Amino acid sequence: LGVARIAGIMAAKRTHELVPLCHPLMLTKVSVDIVPDTALPGLRVTALARVTGKTGVEMEALTAASVACLTIYDMAKAVDRGMVIGGIRLVEKTGGKSGDYRAGER
Repeated sequence: LGVARIAGIMAAKRTHELVPLCHPLMLTKVSVDIVPDTALPGLRVTALARVTGKTGVEMEALTAASVACLTIYDMAKAVDRGMVIGGIRLVEKTGGKSGDYRAGER
């Protein structure tokens, strides 16, 4: 899982190369956490991205989580090609032009 964590962090730093119209950001923090979730069963992948400027880093966090999941799939596909990657979403955002956001709140 360490490889998937590193892949996610690297992907966040290269989001501007992957997603059209995203500009490069001076990220101050990127972390990817991967923990077992027996309720699924499976893994829960959480990504956090921070920047000091007044711009959002949602795309960097979402890219980190997505690439970490894809890396896990790539490493485990020999065991189960029927794995499902799902539920990738923004959970929380603070700051930036559009203000704060928390999933489930309006």
